Amino acid sequence: MNALPKPGSKADRDALRREMTAAGCSPADIAIEMRGRFRMRPREAWRRAHGWTLQEAADHFTQASGEGPGQSVAADASLAGKWEKWPGPSSRRPTLPVFYAMAGAYGCQAEDLLDQEDRRALPASELRMLRRPEHAQQTPPAPDVPRAVRPTPTGAELVRHAADESAIWAQRAEGSNVGDIAIEQFMADIRTLASDYLTADPIPLFLRTRTLRDQVFALLEGRQYPRQSADLYLAAGYLCGLLAWMSSDLGHLRDADTQGRTAWLCAELSGQNDLRAWVLSTRSKVAFWDGRLRDAINYARHGATFRPEGTVSVLLACQESDAWSQLGAEDEALAALSRARDARDALSGEDQIGGIFTCAPARQENYAAAVYLRIGHSSDALNSAVHATALLSSQPVRAYGTEAQIHISEAAAHLSAREVEGAIQALAPVLALPPDQRLAPVVRRLGELPLPPGRSAGSRQIASLRAAVEGFCLDSAPRHLALSSGDVRA
Repeated sequence: MNALPKPGSKADRDALRREMTAAGCSPADIAIEMRGRFRMRPREAWRRAHGWTLQEAADHFTQASGEGPGQSVAADASLAGKWEKWPGPSSRRPTLPVFYAMAGAYGCQAEDLLDQEDRRALPASELRMLRRPEHAQQTPPAPDVPRAVRPTPTGAELVRHAADESAIWAQRAEGSNVGDIAIEQFMADIRTLASDYLTADPIPLFLRTRTLRDQVFALLEGRQYPRQSADLYLAAGYLCGLLAWMSSDLGHLRDADTQGRTAWLCAELSGQNDLRAWVLSTRSKVAFWDGRLRDAINYARHGATFRPEGTVSVLLACQESDAWSQLGAEDEALAALSRARDARDALSGEDQIGGIFTCAPARQENYAAAVYLRIGHSSDALNSAVHATALLSSQPVRAYGTEAQIHISEAAAHLSAREVEGAIQALAPVLALPPDQRLAPVVRRLGELPLPPGRSAGSRQIASLRAAVEGFCLDSAPRHLALSSGDVRA
């Protein structure tokens, strides 16, 4: 007996597809040839006939499901591979919407994606649906044609009907529209966004973050296992937290607060304490710049109650100190700074995301410098600013927003000591920032500089500095966004 042919190599498959395409053959013809020659299952054969990778096929499934009526499908390469293998080991049974999405992507009928092994494994009720014209189950009868009344099944038909109903429910209950690889990729993308935000212009990052958030929201509208739902809520919480942070940096504090509320809902649904703490830190930041200082303190204190791992505990104490100092409460501000140092000493875990969702020592010193300035400790402020600058120089990634605020604190300390030259030197790198990186907190901090009156010593330098600061604030990212016709709100 002759041995059965083995599946061909990629080069063999590609050569066959090119040869048949050049001869005018359709994808259906190529899929049939692939099945016979390389012993492929039908769904793989259709994919190979189009020359798609698993990820490309998954993207086409997702797109095709959104172009017609019915339940949407969000696929990834892992799921596409499992659907092809079904009903074999390490596989997953495609749902009816998945079959329809595949058929739409491949340009065939849903039944063309089945072989006899699939037909034996499918519940009879689903097989009947797939054998109908593709949209028959979604097309309502004409208004003037009465619906036929189906008789209630009896006897053996009743038992089979009940079994079919249970099978359909079980199939839907066990189905998931997302795989572990996709969730892992979402978290990797979030880490990249949080890191890139430290050094990149905010608007492109905002758009990328919104796109990823929309993908996660779409998946949450479908079905997945409870563990996967919690992971998706975790991703959505961090993404909405990022959008809240970015919105406030762009001067849209009310929109930032809305993002913060949604992030908090996602954090609660995820059940993850570190996310809860980071969301409350973000909300504290938004409340501070919105002038709601008591809210800022309460959010920071609430976040600390979750005893999070990583550096958010340090940041929460810094934010509480920041708000107390703005209220003029020196003792409370200094006590909170002390708690931030204690939290740094007691760190036991790492930050899950990093980037903007981390509090490096330089960031902590930046808060300390601002606090000392507000409570009148100019020399301590200058020491903290100089220390922060030294710490930044040893970091592989330097956040331009944090660095700018450190230089502003240094300049303010020099101005408090009437050292105009030192202030001008400290502000030089801030005033050199490109307009798209001139964020709202930097603009606000510059506006708070204690510039002496125009007739004081060094008045010409002061006038020049004042003009430079005013020009900086007029040519800033929030102002550009306000004057732009584009809409990046999420």
